[in-house]
Amino acid sequence: MAVQNNLRRPSERPPEAPEREPAVDVRGLRMRYGTHDVLNGVDLRVEQGEVLVLLGPNGAGKTTTVEILEGFRGRSSGEVSVLGVDPDRGNEAWRARLGVVLQSWRDHAKWRVRELLAHFAAHYAPYGTPERPRPRDVDELLETVGLTEQADAKVGSLSGGQRRRMDVAVGIVGRPELLFLDEPTAGFDPVARRDFHALVQRLAGEEGTTILLTTHDLDEAEKLADRILILSGGTIVAGGSPAALAAQLESDAEVRWTHRGERQVTFTPDGTGFARKLFERHGEEIEDLQVRRPGLEEVYLEMVRLHESGRAEEAAGSIPLRRQQ
Repeated sequence: MAVQNNLRRPSERPPEAPEREPAVDVRGLRMRYGTHDVLNGVDLRVEQGEVLVLLGPNGAGKTTTVEILEGFRGRSSGEVSVLGVDPDRGNEAWRARLGVVLQSWRDHAKWRVRELLAHFAAHYAPYGTPERPRPRDVDELLETVGLTEQADAKVGSLSGGQRRRMDVAVGIVGRPELLFLDEPTAGFDPVARRDFHALVQRLAGEEGTTILLTTHDLDEAEKLADRILILSGGTIVAGGSPAALAAQLESDAEVRWTHRGERQVTFTPDGTGFARKLFERHGEEIEDLQVRRPGLEEVYLEMVRLHESGRAEEAAGSIPLRRQQ
């Protein structure tokens, strides 16, 4: 009996898997109002299933960027593709694939929570697929966002935190492929913030939802992001995973010590090595030695300070930030 040889010869290479189209692909994005440039050549790419956090101070251009990607605002120039479509030409079927949670939304105050979600859900039904059925079950959604007890309450009677949960529910009722979250936890108390973070991680992990989140909260960015981009002065000035970005932005170590009663300080890239040399040279004469390396938070706050003082170019040039001795 002939035996078929399925072994691949060493010279043969397995066929390469086709590269997946990114969920978002932006090149050279610019937005100008009169003579003022809000966005100045922004490039960004969001892979399918990724949680990308756009981090930056107020006024950096985060909301403008997201509104352009959502198709709510036209751009001055640049190439933009969202789920393979230019947002300027997106139709209803394309919009049904998106979820949006705005910074603030104060409409439909007289509707009851369940009936408003059911109203929105009905619009997504024609766009469901076997792979991604739309919409979500409303009662399950209420439980997901923690509003089951408020299901029959009027939207206008909800507290600030409950209203933000409602905003999130509206954003995900259509089971979006790509979810935009613009400052989503503004006004959340610590418990609501923790629950929201768990929800974002579940959407990304269990459902493969691509998420683009804007915030000026560094702690939130580090907890949620697969990758962080820092926007300052309308330009992306740094980017990478939280760990890689921390290393990229890391400042010189601050070394403080006392020698013969005199307190001294210096800044150096190798704090540990500097401390070792001090001991080799002076031994027990070195007292109260401290080696401290400012982390991502302090460098980011320095960038924000420069931006808010009108020195955006200096902020962009402060990576990596080095302090003078």
